[in-house]
Amino acid sequence: MRRAAISLIVTLLFSSAALAARRGGQLEVLVVDRDTGKPLAARMHLKNAAKRPRKVPGAPFWHDHFVFDGKITLELPRGNYTFEVECGPEYAVRSGHFEINDDADDTKKVDMKRHVDMAAEGWWAGDLHVRRPLKDLPLLMRAENLHVAHVVTWDNRHRLDRTKQPAGGPLVVLQDRRCYHTLGGVDRRAGGSLLMLGGTAPVDLSGATAEFPSSLHYARAAKKAGASIDAERIFDWDLPLWAAHGLLGSVQIANSHMHRGGVIAHEAKGKARDKLPYPGTHGNARWAQQIYFHLLNCGLRLPPSAGSASGLVPNPVGYNRVYVFCGQDFSYQRWMKGLAAGQVVVTNGPLLRPLVEGQLPGHVFDAEAGQTLELEIALKLATRDKIDYLEIIKNGRVVHEVPLREWAKNKGRLPPVSFKQSGWFLVRAVTNVHSTYRFAMTGPYYVEIAGKKRVSRASAKFFHDWVFERARRLKIADTKQRKEVIAEHRAARDYFARLMDRANAE
Repeated sequence: MRRAAISLIVTLLFSSAALAARRGGQLEVLVVDRDTGKPLAARMHLKNAAKRPRKVPGAPFWHDHFVFDGKITLELPRGNYTFEVECGPEYAVRSGHFEINDDADDTKKVDMKRHVDMAAEGWWAGDLHVRRPLKDLPLLMRAENLHVAHVVTWDNRHRLDRTKQPAGGPLVVLQDRRCYHTLGGVDRRAGGSLLMLGGTAPVDLSGATAEFPSSLHYARAAKKAGASIDAERIFDWDLPLWAAHGLLGSVQIANSHMHRGGVIAHEAKGKARDKLPYPGTHGNARWAQQIYFHLLNCGLRLPPSAGSASGLVPNPVGYNRVYVFCGQDFSYQRWMKGLAAGQVVVTNGPLLRPLVEGQLPGHVFDAEAGQTLELEIALKLATRDKIDYLEIIKNGRVVHEVPLREWAKNKGRLPPVSFKQSGWFLVRAVTNVHSTYRFAMTGPYYVEIAGKKRVSRASAKFFHDWVFERARRLKIADTKQRKEVIAEHRAARDYFARLMDRANAE
Protein backbone atom coordinates (compact mmCIF):
# COMPACT_ATOMS: atom_id res chain seq x y z
CA MET A 1 0.00 0.00 0.00
CA ARG A 2 2.82 2.38 0.89
CA ARG A 3 4.52 1.83 -2.50
CA ALA A 4 1.21 2.35 -4.28
CA ALA A 5 0.63 5.60 -2.40
CA ILE A 6 4.12 6.88 -3.23
CA SER A 7 3.58 5.91 -6.87
CA LEU A 8 0.29 7.78 -6.94
CA ILE A 9 1.88 10.89 -5.42
CA VAL A 10 4.73 10.81 -7.93
CA THR A 11 2.28 10.35 -10.81
CA LEU A 12 0.20 13.29 -9.58
CA LEU A 13 3.30 15.45 -9.24
CA PHE A 14 4.41 14.64 -12.78
CA SER A 15 0.87 15.22 -14.09
CA SER A 16 0.75 18.61 -12.37
CA ALA A 17 4.14 19.52 -13.81
CA ALA A 18 3.02 18.47 -17.29
CA LEU A 19 -0.17 20.49 -17.00
CA ALA A 20 1.83 23.50 -15.82
CA ALA A 21 4.20 23.14 -18.77
CA ARG A 22 1.28 22.96 -21.17
CA ARG A 23 -0.40 26.09 -19.88
CA GLY A 24 -0.28 29.07 -22.15
CA GLY A 25 -2.57 31.14 -24.29
CA GLN A 26 -3.51 31.94 -27.82
CA LEU A 27 -2.73 34.50 -30.47
CA GLU A 28 -4.85 35.18 -33.53
CA VAL A 29 -2.74 36.22 -36.54
CA LEU A 30 -4.26 38.19 -39.41
CA VAL A 31 -2.27 38.67 -42.62
CA VAL A 32 -3.36 41.44 -44.98
CA ASP A 33 -2.06 43.35 -47.99
CA ARG A 34 -0.78 46.69 -46.70
CA ASP A 35 -2.20 48.70 -49.60
CA THR A 36 -5.57 47.03 -50.12
CA GLY A 37 -6.29 45.72 -46.62
CA LYS A 38 -7.45 42.42 -48.13
CA PRO A 39 -6.53 39.17 -46.36
CA LEU A 40 -3.69 37.12 -47.85
CA ALA A 41 -2.91 33.43 -47.73
CA ALA A 42 0.54 33.20 -46.20
CA ARG A 43 3.39 30.97 -45.06
CA MET A 44 4.67 31.23 -41.50
CA HIS A 45 7.94 29.99 -40.02
CA LEU A 46 7.22 29.88 -36.27
CA LYS A 47 9.86 28.85 -33.73
CA ASN A 48 9.94 28.58 -29.96
CA ALA A 49 12.75 29.84 -27.73
CA ALA A 50 14.73 26.67 -28.49
CA LYS A 51 14.46 27.53 -32.23
CA ARG A 52 12.29 24.49 -32.89
CA PRO A 53 9.58 24.84 -35.55
CA ARG A 54 6.00 24.77 -34.30
CA LYS A 55 3.13 23.05 -36.06
CA VAL A 56 -0.47 24.23 -35.96
CA PRO A 57 -3.23 21.60 -36.09
CA GLY A 58 -5.08 21.65 -39.40
CA ALA A 59 -2.55 23.87 -41.21
CA PRO A 60 -0.51 22.17 -43.97
CA PHE A 61 3.00 21.78 -42.55
CA TRP A 62 6.32 20.91 -44.17
CA HIS A 63 9.79 20.87 -42.60
CA ASP A 64 9.78 24.25 -40.79
CA HIS A 65 6.69 26.12 -41.99
CA PHE A 66 2.94 26.02 -42.36
CA VAL A 67 0.45 27.90 -44.53
CA PHE A 68 -2.94 29.38 -43.75
CA ASP A 69 -5.61 31.39 -45.49
CA GLY A 70 -5.42 34.90 -44.09
CA LYS A 71 -6.16 34.13 -40.44
CA ILE A 72 -5.03 31.53 -37.96
CA THR A 73 -5.27 31.02 -34.20
CA LEU A 74 -2.05 29.88 -32.55
CA GLU A 75 -2.64 27.98 -29.31
CA LEU A 76 0.80 27.83 -27.71
CA PRO A 77 2.51 27.02 -24.41
CA ARG A 78 3.78 30.03 -22.55
CA GLY A 79 7.13 31.27 -23.74
CA ASN A 80 8.87 33.39 -26.32
CA TYR A 81 8.46 32.87 -30.08
CA THR A 82 9.95 34.23 -33.27
CA PHE A 83 8.28 34.23 -36.68
CA GLU A 84 8.71 35.03 -40.34
CA VAL A 85 5.71 35.54 -42.63
CA GLU A 86 5.98 35.38 -46.42
CA CYS A 87 3.52 35.60 -49.30
CA GLY A 88 5.91 34.60 -52.06
CA PRO A 89 8.84 36.65 -53.40
CA GLU A 90 6.67 39.52 -54.62
CA TYR A 91 6.05 40.62 -51.02
CA ALA A 92 8.56 41.76 -48.42
CA VAL A 93 9.26 39.33 -45.59
CA ARG A 94 7.80 40.26 -42.21
CA SER A 95 9.56 38.95 -39.13
CA GLY A 96 9.15 39.52 -35.42
CA HIS A 97 8.67 37.98 -32.01
CA PHE A 98 6.03 37.71 -29.32
CA GLU A 99 5.52 36.26 -25.87
CA ILE A 100 2.70 33.97 -24.80
CA ASN A 101 1.65 34.20 -21.16
CA ASP A 102 -0.84 31.99 -19.37
CA ASP A 103 -4.41 32.66 -20.47
CA ALA A 104 -3.27 35.14 -23.12
CA ASP A 105 -5.84 35.91 -25.82
CA ASP A 106 -4.60 38.48 -28.29
CA THR A 107 -4.68 39.42 -31.99
CA LYS A 108 -1.78 40.46 -34.19
CA LYS A 109 -2.18 41.99 -37.65
CA VAL A 110 0.69 41.46 -40.09
CA ASP A 111 0.51 43.79 -43.06
CA MET A 112 2.51 42.66 -46.09
CA LYS A 113 4.07 45.18 -48.46
CA ARG A 114 4.03 44.15 -52.12
CA HIS A 115 6.97 45.46 -54.13
CA VAL A 116 5.99 44.06 -57.54
CA ASP A 117 3.01 42.39 -59.21
CA MET A 118 4.61 40.11 -61.78
CA ALA A 119 1.35 38.79 -63.23
CA ALA A 120 0.10 42.34 -63.78
CA GLU A 121 3.21 42.82 -65.95
CA GLY A 122 2.51 39.57 -67.81
CA TRP A 123 4.93 37.25 -65.94
CA TRP A 124 3.33 34.15 -64.36
CA ALA A 125 5.10 31.94 -61.83
CA GLY A 126 5.40 28.15 -61.99
CA ASP A 127 7.11 25.30 -60.15
CA LEU A 128 7.99 22.18 -62.16
CA HIS A 129 8.60 19.85 -59.22
CA VAL A 130 6.14 19.64 -56.34
CA ARG A 131 5.67 16.65 -54.01
CA ARG A 132 2.94 17.93 -51.70
CA PRO A 133 -0.56 16.44 -51.12
CA LEU A 134 -3.02 17.34 -53.87
CA LYS A 135 -5.65 18.48 -51.38
CA ASP A 136 -3.30 21.21 -50.14
CA LEU A 137 -2.30 22.57 -53.55
CA PRO A 138 -4.87 25.40 -53.87
CA LEU A 139 -3.89 26.91 -50.52
CA LEU A 140 -0.16 26.31 -51.03
CA MET A 141 -0.25 28.06 -54.39
CA ARG A 142 -2.16 31.07 -53.04
CA ALA A 143 0.24 31.39 -50.12
CA GLU A 144 3.20 31.51 -52.52
CA ASN A 145 1.54 33.55 -55.30
CA LEU A 146 2.18 30.67 -57.70
CA HIS A 147 0.11 30.14 -60.84
CA VAL A 148 1.32 26.80 -62.26
CA ALA A 149 2.45 23.69 -60.40
CA HIS A 150 3.48 20.29 -61.69
CA VAL A 151 2.90 17.66 -59.02
CA VAL A 152 4.96 14.46 -59.16
CA THR A 153 2.63 11.55 -58.32
CA TRP A 154 4.53 8.55 -59.73
CA ASP A 155 8.12 7.39 -60.06
CA ASN A 156 10.23 4.22 -60.10
CA ARG A 157 9.19 3.20 -56.61
CA HIS A 158 5.56 4.30 -56.66
CA ARG A 159 2.94 3.68 -59.30
CA LEU A 160 0.18 6.21 -59.81
CA ASP A 161 -2.59 5.96 -57.21
CA ARG A 162 -5.61 6.68 -59.36
CA THR A 163 -7.90 6.83 -56.33
CA LYS A 164 -6.18 10.08 -55.35
CA GLN A 165 -6.39 11.69 -58.80
CA PRO A 166 -8.95 14.45 -59.45
CA ALA A 167 -12.18 13.16 -60.99
CA GLY A 168 -12.13 15.86 -63.66
CA GLY A 169 -8.75 14.92 -65.08
CA PRO A 170 -5.10 15.69 -64.32
CA LEU A 171 -5.24 19.41 -65.10
CA VAL A 172 -7.00 21.25 -62.28
CA VAL A 173 -7.92 24.85 -63.14
CA LEU A 174 -8.78 27.00 -60.14
CA GLN A 175 -10.97 30.08 -60.16
CA ASP A 176 -8.18 32.51 -59.29
CA ARG A 177 -6.13 31.96 -62.48
CA ARG A 178 -4.08 29.16 -61.01
CA CYS A 179 -3.72 25.60 -62.18
CA TYR A 180 -1.84 22.45 -61.34
CA HIS A 181 -1.19 19.21 -63.21
CA THR A 182 -1.29 15.97 -61.26
CA LEU A 183 0.38 13.47 -63.62
CA GLY A 184 3.99 14.50 -63.11
CA GLY A 185 6.41 11.60 -62.98
CA VAL A 186 10.13 11.04 -62.56
CA ASP A 187 12.47 8.36 -63.85
CA ARG A 188 15.22 8.42 -61.23
CA ARG A 189 17.97 5.84 -61.83
CA ALA A 190 21.74 5.53 -62.22
CA GLY A 191 21.86 7.98 -65.13
CA GLY A 192 19.94 10.69 -63.31
CA SER A 193 16.45 12.12 -62.88
CA LEU A 194 14.13 12.98 -65.76
CA LEU A 195 10.86 14.72 -65.00
CA MET A 196 7.91 13.91 -67.28
CA LEU A 197 5.35 16.68 -66.97
CA GLY A 198 1.90 17.45 -68.28
CA GLY A 199 1.20 14.15 -70.03
CA THR A 200 -2.12 12.39 -70.43
CA ALA A 201 -0.99 9.12 -68.84
CA PRO A 202 1.80 7.85 -66.59
CA VAL A 203 4.61 5.68 -67.90
CA ASP A 204 5.03 2.18 -66.48
CA LEU A 205 8.51 2.15 -64.96
CA SER A 206 8.09 -1.18 -63.17
CA GLY A 207 10.38 -3.10 -65.55
CA ALA A 208 13.32 -0.74 -65.19
CA THR A 209 16.61 -1.74 -63.60
CA ALA A 210 19.29 0.73 -62.55
CA GLU A 211 20.72 0.95 -66.11
CA PHE A 212 18.30 -0.83 -68.46
CA PRO A 213 16.52 0.19 -70.50
CA SER A 214 18.14 3.59 -70.81
CA SER A 215 16.16 6.62 -69.71
CA LEU A 216 15.55 7.43 -73.38
CA HIS A 217 13.06 4.55 -73.54
CA TYR A 218 10.73 6.04 -70.93
CA ALA A 219 11.24 9.63 -72.04
CA ARG A 220 10.06 8.70 -75.54
CA ALA A 221 7.01 6.95 -74.10
CA ALA A 222 6.21 10.01 -72.00
CA LYS A 223 6.52 12.35 -74.99
CA LYS A 224 4.06 10.16 -76.91
CA ALA A 225 1.65 10.72 -74.03
CA GLY A 226 2.05 14.49 -74.45
CA ALA A 227 4.56 15.08 -71.65
CA SER A 228 7.30 17.69 -71.63
CA ILE A 229 10.69 16.34 -70.50
CA ASP A 230 12.65 18.33 -67.94
CA ALA A 231 16.14 17.52 -66.63
CA GLU A 232 15.80 17.82 -62.87
CA ARG A 233 19.56 18.04 -62.26
CA ILE A 234 21.72 19.23 -65.12
CA PHE A 235 24.85 17.50 -63.77
CA ASP A 236 23.27 14.01 -63.98
CA TRP A 237 25.37 11.52 -65.91
CA ASP A 238 22.91 11.01 -68.76
CA LEU A 239 22.54 14.71 -69.62
CA PRO A 240 24.59 14.44 -72.87
CA LEU A 241 22.51 11.41 -73.86
CA TRP A 242 19.26 13.31 -73.35
CA ALA A 243 20.54 16.39 -75.16
CA ALA A 244 22.00 14.53 -78.14
CA HIS A 245 18.81 12.57 -78.74
CA GLY A 246 16.70 15.75 -78.69
CA LEU A 247 14.32 14.72 -75.92
CA LEU A 248 14.73 17.61 -73.47
CA GLY A 249 12.20 20.40 -73.31
CA SER A 250 13.95 22.29 -70.50
CA VAL A 251 16.68 21.97 -67.88
CA GLN A 252 16.45 23.01 -64.23
CA ILE A 253 18.94 25.69 -63.34
CA ALA A 254 17.21 26.43 -60.02
CA ASN A 255 16.80 22.90 -58.70
CA SER A 256 16.39 20.70 -55.64
CA HIS A 257 19.95 21.35 -54.47
CA MET A 258 19.07 24.99 -53.73
CA HIS A 259 17.15 25.46 -50.51
CA ARG A 260 15.69 28.43 -48.69
CA GLY A 261 18.11 27.96 -45.80
CA GLY A 262 21.07 26.22 -47.42
CA VAL A 263 22.32 24.11 -50.29
CA ILE A 264 23.24 20.55 -51.14
CA ALA A 265 26.84 21.34 -51.95
CA HIS A 266 27.65 18.22 -53.98
CA GLU A 267 26.45 16.55 -57.17
CA ALA A 268 25.12 13.39 -55.49
CA LYS A 269 25.83 10.59 -58.00
CA GLY A 270 26.16 12.95 -60.94
CA LYS A 271 29.17 14.37 -62.74
CA ALA A 272 31.19 16.23 -60.13
CA ARG A 273 33.12 19.43 -60.52
CA ASP A 274 36.45 17.61 -60.42
CA LYS A 275 39.18 20.22 -59.99
CA LEU A 276 37.18 23.29 -60.99
CA PRO A 277 37.49 26.14 -58.45
CA TYR A 278 33.88 26.16 -57.31
CA PRO A 279 33.99 25.62 -53.54
CA GLY A 280 31.49 26.52 -50.87
CA THR A 281 27.85 27.48 -50.97
CA HIS A 282 27.84 28.65 -54.59
CA GLY A 283 29.86 25.78 -56.05
CA ASN A 284 27.10 23.38 -57.09
CA ALA A 285 24.99 26.16 -58.64
CA ARG A 286 27.93 27.63 -60.57
CA TRP A 287 28.81 24.19 -61.90
CA ALA A 288 25.20 23.66 -63.03
CA GLN A 289 25.24 27.00 -64.84
CA GLN A 290 28.55 26.25 -66.52
CA ILE A 291 27.08 23.02 -67.89
CA TYR A 292 24.06 24.96 -69.13
CA PHE A 293 26.31 27.47 -70.87
CA HIS A 294 28.10 24.57 -72.61
CA LEU A 295 24.71 23.37 -73.89
CA LEU A 296 23.98 26.82 -75.30
CA ASN A 297 27.46 26.94 -76.84
CA CYS A 298 26.63 23.73 -78.69
CA GLY A 299 23.74 25.50 -80.38
CA LEU A 300 21.15 23.73 -78.20
CA ARG A 301 18.42 26.22 -77.39
CA LEU A 302 17.07 24.67 -74.21
CA PRO A 303 15.05 26.91 -71.87
CA PRO A 304 16.16 27.10 -68.23
CA SER A 305 13.55 25.98 -65.71
CA ALA A 306 13.09 25.63 -61.96
CA GLY A 307 11.62 23.28 -59.37
CA SER A 308 11.40 23.47 -55.59
CA ALA A 309 11.02 19.70 -54.92
CA SER A 310 8.91 20.78 -51.93
CA GLY A 311 7.85 17.65 -50.07
CA LEU A 312 11.15 16.00 -50.93
CA VAL A 313 13.60 18.68 -49.73
CA PRO A 314 13.00 21.45 -47.14
CA ASN A 315 11.76 24.07 -49.61
CA PRO A 316 8.36 25.73 -49.60
CA VAL A 317 6.36 25.28 -52.78
CA GLY A 318 7.61 27.72 -55.42
CA TYR A 319 10.88 28.61 -53.69
CA ASN A 320 12.68 27.83 -56.95
CA ARG A 321 10.37 29.10 -59.67
CA VAL A 322 10.23 30.01 -63.32
CA TYR A 323 8.30 33.03 -64.54
CA VAL A 324 6.89 32.68 -68.05
CA PHE A 325 5.61 35.64 -70.03
CA CYS A 326 1.98 35.20 -71.10
CA GLY A 327 0.81 38.80 -71.08
CA GLN A 328 -2.71 38.95 -69.72
CA ASP A 329 -3.86 35.94 -71.73
CA PHE A 330 -2.86 33.38 -69.12
CA SER A 331 -3.68 29.69 -69.39
CA TYR A 332 -1.83 26.47 -68.65
CA GLN A 333 -1.42 25.77 -72.38
CA ARG A 334 -0.09 29.26 -73.08
CA TRP A 335 2.26 29.04 -70.10
CA MET A 336 3.72 25.73 -71.31
CA LYS A 337 4.10 27.16 -74.81
CA GLY A 338 5.94 30.19 -73.42
CA LEU A 339 8.21 27.91 -71.39
CA ALA A 340 9.08 25.90 -74.51
CA ALA A 341 9.84 29.16 -76.36
CA GLY A 342 12.27 30.22 -73.62
CA GLN A 343 10.30 33.35 -72.66
CA VAL A 344 11.37 32.84 -69.06
CA VAL A 345 13.16 34.07 -65.98
CA VAL A 346 14.29 31.55 -63.33
CA THR A 347 14.69 32.70 -59.74
CA ASN A 348 14.69 31.88 -56.06
CA GLY A 349 14.99 35.52 -55.08
CA PRO A 350 15.35 38.60 -57.33
CA LEU A 351 12.61 39.35 -59.81
CA LEU A 352 13.85 40.35 -63.27
CA ARG A 353 11.76 41.52 -66.24
CA PRO A 354 13.99 41.93 -69.29
CA LEU A 355 13.36 43.39 -72.71
CA VAL A 356 16.05 43.59 -75.39
CA GLU A 357 15.10 45.86 -78.28
CA GLY A 358 11.52 45.25 -77.13
CA GLN A 359 11.89 41.45 -77.30
CA LEU A 360 11.47 38.74 -74.67
CA PRO A 361 14.03 36.05 -73.79
CA GLY A 362 14.21 33.29 -76.39
CA HIS A 363 14.18 35.77 -79.26
CA VAL A 364 16.59 35.26 -82.16
CA PHE A 365 18.23 38.40 -83.59
CA ASP A 366 19.41 38.06 -87.21
CA ALA A 367 22.12 39.89 -89.11
CA GLU A 368 23.97 39.57 -92.39
CA ALA A 369 27.60 38.45 -92.62
CA GLY A 370 29.95 41.32 -91.86
CA GLN A 371 27.30 43.22 -89.92
CA THR A 372 27.72 44.11 -86.23
CA LEU A 373 24.68 43.91 -83.98
CA GLU A 374 24.54 46.16 -80.94
CA LEU A 375 21.63 45.33 -78.65
CA GLU A 376 20.18 47.52 -75.90
CA ILE A 377 19.06 45.76 -72.70
CA ALA A 378 16.24 47.18 -70.59
CA LEU A 379 15.69 45.51 -67.23
CA LYS A 380 13.23 45.92 -64.40
CA LEU A 381 14.36 44.52 -61.06
CA ALA A 382 12.85 43.98 -57.63
CA THR A 383 14.71 42.24 -54.83
CA ARG A 384 14.32 41.56 -51.13
CA ASP A 385 17.99 40.66 -50.71
CA LYS A 386 21.00 42.86 -51.37
CA ILE A 387 22.57 42.65 -54.84
CA ASP A 388 25.88 44.35 -55.56
CA TYR A 389 25.84 44.08 -59.34
CA LEU A 390 24.11 42.62 -62.38
CA GLU A 391 26.01 40.45 -64.86
CA ILE A 392 25.65 40.24 -68.62
CA ILE A 393 26.85 36.83 -69.75
CA LYS A 394 27.78 36.40 -73.41
CA ASN A 395 28.67 32.98 -74.83
CA GLY A 396 29.29 31.68 -71.30
CA ARG A 397 31.49 34.53 -70.04
CA VAL A 398 30.71 37.62 -67.99
CA VAL A 399 31.26 40.61 -70.28
CA HIS A 400 29.74 43.30 -68.02
CA GLU A 401 29.41 43.62 -64.26
CA VAL A 402 27.03 46.48 -63.64
CA PRO A 403 26.83 47.95 -60.11
CA LEU A 404 23.24 48.26 -59.01
CA ARG A 405 23.62 52.00 -58.44
CA GLU A 406 24.71 52.39 -62.08
CA TRP A 407 21.69 50.42 -63.30
CA ALA A 408 19.42 52.68 -61.21
CA LYS A 409 21.22 55.81 -62.43
CA ASN A 410 20.63 54.71 -66.03
CA LYS A 411 16.92 54.16 -65.32
CA GLY A 412 16.95 50.41 -65.85
CA ARG A 413 19.30 50.36 -68.83
CA LEU A 414 22.27 48.01 -69.00
CA PRO A 415 25.33 48.41 -71.24
CA PRO A 416 24.69 47.28 -74.83
CA VAL A 417 26.02 43.93 -75.95
CA SER A 418 27.50 43.65 -79.44
CA PHE A 419 27.98 40.71 -81.82
CA LYS A 420 30.06 40.30 -84.96
CA GLN A 421 29.57 36.54 -84.86
CA SER A 422 26.69 34.29 -83.84
CA GLY A 423 26.15 33.71 -80.14
CA TRP A 424 23.85 34.20 -77.17
CA PHE A 425 23.57 36.28 -74.00
CA LEU A 426 21.56 36.56 -70.79
CA VAL A 427 21.38 38.57 -67.57
CA ARG A 428 22.09 37.19 -64.09
CA ALA A 429 21.74 38.64 -60.58
CA VAL A 430 23.24 36.93 -57.53
CA THR A 431 22.39 38.10 -54.01
CA ASN A 432 24.69 38.54 -51.02
CA VAL A 433 22.91 35.83 -48.99
CA HIS A 434 25.76 33.68 -47.71
CA SER A 435 23.83 30.68 -46.37
CA THR A 436 22.48 29.64 -49.77
CA TYR A 437 22.69 30.46 -53.48
CA ARG A 438 19.94 32.97 -54.17
CA PHE A 439 19.85 34.36 -57.69
CA ALA A 440 17.85 35.12 -60.81
CA MET A 441 18.69 34.54 -64.45
CA THR A 442 16.87 35.45 -67.64
CA GLY A 443 16.40 32.96 -70.40
CA PRO A 444 18.97 33.43 -73.15
CA TYR A 445 18.67 35.63 -76.22
CA TYR A 446 20.23 34.37 -79.44
CA VAL A 447 22.10 36.03 -82.31
CA GLU A 448 22.48 34.43 -85.75
CA ILE A 449 24.90 35.96 -88.21
CA ALA A 450 24.29 34.76 -91.77
CA GLY A 451 21.69 32.30 -90.51
CA LYS A 452 24.13 30.17 -88.50
CA LYS A 453 24.06 29.16 -84.83
CA ARG A 454 27.19 29.46 -82.75
CA VAL A 455 28.78 26.03 -82.11
CA SER A 456 31.82 25.94 -79.87
CA ARG A 457 34.32 23.16 -80.41
CA ALA A 458 35.38 23.26 -76.75
CA SER A 459 31.78 22.85 -75.55
CA ALA A 460 31.09 20.01 -78.00
CA LYS A 461 34.27 18.30 -76.78
CA PHE A 462 33.15 18.84 -73.17
CA PHE A 463 30.09 16.66 -73.80
CA HIS A 464 31.92 14.28 -76.14
CA ASP A 465 34.35 13.44 -73.35
CA TRP A 466 31.48 13.26 -70.85
CA VAL A 467 29.79 10.54 -72.96
CA PHE A 468 32.95 8.43 -72.86
CA GLU A 469 33.20 8.84 -69.10
CA ARG A 470 29.56 7.89 -68.67
CA ALA A 471 29.88 4.80 -70.88
CA ARG A 472 32.75 3.52 -68.75
CA ARG A 473 30.47 3.70 -65.70
CA LEU A 474 27.74 1.47 -67.16
CA LYS A 475 27.08 -1.62 -65.05
CA ILE A 476 24.99 -4.01 -67.16
CA ALA A 477 25.84 -7.70 -66.92
CA ASP A 478 23.54 -8.91 -69.70
CA THR A 479 25.46 -8.68 -73.01
CA LYS A 480 22.43 -7.94 -75.19
CA GLN A 481 21.14 -5.25 -72.87
CA ARG A 482 24.57 -3.65 -72.63
CA LYS A 483 24.89 -3.50 -76.43
CA GLU A 484 21.52 -1.80 -76.68
CA VAL A 485 22.39 0.90 -74.16
CA ILE A 486 25.93 1.36 -75.49
CA ALA A 487 24.50 1.94 -78.97
CA GLU A 488 22.50 4.91 -77.65
CA HIS A 489 25.59 6.38 -76.00
CA ARG A 490 27.58 5.88 -79.20
CA ALA A 491 24.93 7.80 -81.08
CA ALA A 492 25.35 10.62 -78.54
CA ARG A 493 29.13 10.46 -78.95
CA ASP A 494 28.77 10.71 -82.71
CA TYR A 495 26.38 13.64 -82.37
CA PHE A 496 28.92 15.66 -80.40
CA ALA A 497 31.73 14.54 -82.72
CA ARG A 498 29.78 16.00 -85.64
CA LEU A 499 29.33 19.23 -83.70
CA MET A 500 33.09 19.37 -83.17
CA ASP A 501 33.65 18.90 -86.90
CA ARG A 502 31.34 21.75 -87.91
CA ALA A 503 32.16 24.08 -85.02
CA ASN A 504 32.49 27.77 -85.95
CA ALA A 505 33.90 28.95 -82.60
CA GLU A 506 36.55 27.79 -80.18
